[in-house]
Amino acid sequence: MKKSYKIDVDCAACADKMEVAANKTEGVKNASVSFMTLKMSVEFEDGADVKSVMQNVRANCKKVEDDCEVFI
Repeated sequence: MKKSYKIDVDCAACADKMEVAANKTEGVKNASVSFMTLKMSVEFEDGADVKSVMQNVRANCKKVEDDCEVFI
């Protein structure tokens, strides 16, 4: 399953950090972040609990860039 989420981030470098953090999250098959559109696309692993995974994605992104936001 693949879903798209609105994000709030200040710069392209921060968006790159968010993408790396999201891809390291358990349950995420692939994630990409676009600073230009302020969107994050996430493809989930089969059987993953989307809501739980996205809470972890948000937490991991906050660890690398504390003023970013992922709107779940």
